[in-house]
Amino acid sequence: MSLTPPTFPGATSVSLLDVYDDAAPDGLRGGSPHLHLASTECYVVIGGRGELHTIDAGGARQTPLGEGSVVWFTPGTIHRAVNHGDLKVLVVMGNAGLPEAGDAVMTFPADIVADPERYAAAAALPSGPLQERADAAARRRDLAVEGYLRLRAAVDAGDAGPVRAFQAAAAALVRDRSAAWTEIVERGPAAQAERSLDIVRALAQGDATHLGAAAVSQAPALTGERGFGMCGRLRAYDVRGPAGSR
Repeated sequence: MSLTPPTFPGATSVSLLDVYDDAAPDGLRGGSPHLHLASTECYVVIGGRGELHTIDAGGARQTPLGEGSVVWFTPGTIHRAVNHGDLKVLVVMGNAGLPEAGDAVMTFPADIVADPERYAAAAALPSGPLQERADAAARRRDLAVEGYLRLRAAVDAGDAGPVRAFQAAAAALVRDRSAAWTEIVERGPAAQAERSLDIVRALAQGDATHLGAAAVSQAPALTGERGFGMCGRLRAYDVRGPAGSR
């Protein structure tokens, strides 16, 4: 049985998130509403309080968040992190690498999501001074909230059509580049699942060779400046295992 270096369980990514605490046009403090097209996301709240606002096939809901809360949401769930005070979250994201490859689409107004060039321009952040990047992140968030509020109003009125249209437009937006995502999944969660199957099959035959490769991995300490993510200031842990094993 072949042995491969370990990666974080499930080939997931792990990030530390400080949810934005400035106010959007509707007065709520927090991040940019968006969805993921292929990945499930989990919030493990490690401090502060807030809410997770979501829209999915079941409608709109608000989930309270406090220290110790664990909540996760599947692809297609439009979500918005709302900060009621020092909200800090450990984010565990499925399919590590896909969000960075464009798996996330923000809820900009429909005419922007329908135009790849306009969407890219609205989503981009500058590489200039800190305040310039912070201001751009706030403008991006406010534009996403504008589109989100329209979707929320439609759902509240019993009309799911605009949400379905946004989901379809989001999928169309990434269609050209999503073919390359197959390799990310194959090298990550699919490879780990196959590895687990190899292990249990070997054990069923009395083969415990894999136990000789037992190892401990530790993510390096977080250093450097926090980036501007969709939901807040973000720093990702390096959980690839020895020698960048993912």
